[in-house]
Amino acid sequence: MGQQETVATSLADTVREGIGAALAQVDADLARRYPGDPGTRQPVHTVYVPGDAFAADTLRSWGDQALAALDAHAPDAGALAAVLGIPGALAADVHDRVRAKLTREPIEDLRIDFEDGYGPRPDAEEDAAAARAAALVAAAYENGTAAPYMGIRMKCMEAAVRDRGIRTLDIFLTGLMEAGGLPGGLVLTLPKVTYAEQVTAMVRLLEAFEKARGLENGRIGFEIQIETTQAILGADGRATVARMIEAAEGRATSLHYGTFDYSASCGVSAAHQSLDHPVADHAKAVMQVAAAGTGVRLSDGSTNVLPVGTTERVHEAWRLHHGLVSRSLARAYYQGWDMHPAHLPTRYAAVYAFYRGGLEQAAARLAAYVAKAGGDVMDEPATAKALSGYLLRGLDCGAVDTAEVARLTGLTRADLDALAGRPTVTGA
Repeated sequence: MGQQETVATSLADTVREGIGAALAQVDADLARRYPGDPGTRQPVHTVYVPGDAFAADTLRSWGDQALAALDAHAPDAGALAAVLGIPGALAADVHDRVRAKLTREPIEDLRIDFEDGYGPRPDAEEDAAAARAAALVAAAYENGTAAPYMGIRMKCMEAAVRDRGIRTLDIFLTGLMEAGGLPGGLVLTLPKVTYAEQVTAMVRLLEAFEKARGLENGRIGFEIQIETTQAILGADGRATVARMIEAAEGRATSLHYGTFDYSASCGVSAAHQSLDHPVADHAKAVMQVAAAGTGVRLSDGSTNVLPVGTTERVHEAWRLHHGLVSRSLARAYYQGWDMHPAHLPTRYAAVYAFYRGGLEQAAARLAAYVAKAGGDVMDEPATAKALSGYLLRGLDCGAVDTAEVARLTGLTRADLDALAGRPTVTGA
């Protein structure tokens, strides 16, 4: 008693050591390529505003317009539930939380657009707009009116607009530095990426800026926008998007699907270009598999059907948008684009219904897993990781509250981070 029993083995220690040595490079490669979730908050959407339209009050203006649309076309919980098909048990809570969100934080991620939404302009005009954007973003972070994430979409790396895009990025980043430094929520978007070499060029560009301004190497990351067929399948038959993540050298923060450019590149007629078209599903599935485990997030695209006009037309557009957002969430595309203030009510209604509708079941399963209590579903560590991630996303966007998650699971935010495999990030 008290002594460890010996068991018979046949292999010498040198066998184990030899296998370890043989796989050391694989171990290092796996750790480098697949670091897991970065542990930071992922916004539920990105709002694009043209560079010349962005103003100091843009975020508040979008929130006010969204609230006005909600009041005009779904003034109470019953009306919103009837339009969108939200279950009655969720309707009041979802409606109240949507209103609160539009008042408190209407936009989670804002991109000032210098690409398609801005178009070609005289150089002096774009120079001035880029400098103005930097000043406004810096001021927003300084006075507390900024969205959690803000930045620009530059022009792409194609030859015709490359120099203009580089100059706009330089002006914007330089303006932020001159105003006090790069904000923590800075996000940059590189559009219409076709070749991995264009991603490498962006990396070299950011390296040069960091060196010129004395910043830590790797400080600036960027999003890769997938808008061409070549970004999904290269001429050599390989999945180009996976090569792009590698080419980013750890700087890629997310992959964004471009609904209309990608659909058009596949020959889809304008009337059928949508988030739920088969070509969109294929592209996003490839993006999803390529990004899995890398720490690179995935974002769906947008709908161009705007909720404007009569109440009947607004309701029709809302049902479409709500359905598309709900579909994306079920497919683990937790972010998308919103193109109009009146898209915000249905964005948040779909997101909140998704997280609140599954809250009790997810919490019960996670609590049973932690307590090893069993139940009618036998969950494994991978499922516990997914359940924790689900609750964390709900907390981040305001769909659920820390107190109710703690009551239902007995777990803290730090506990959820650990179960989800996330590093604990202050303020995440």
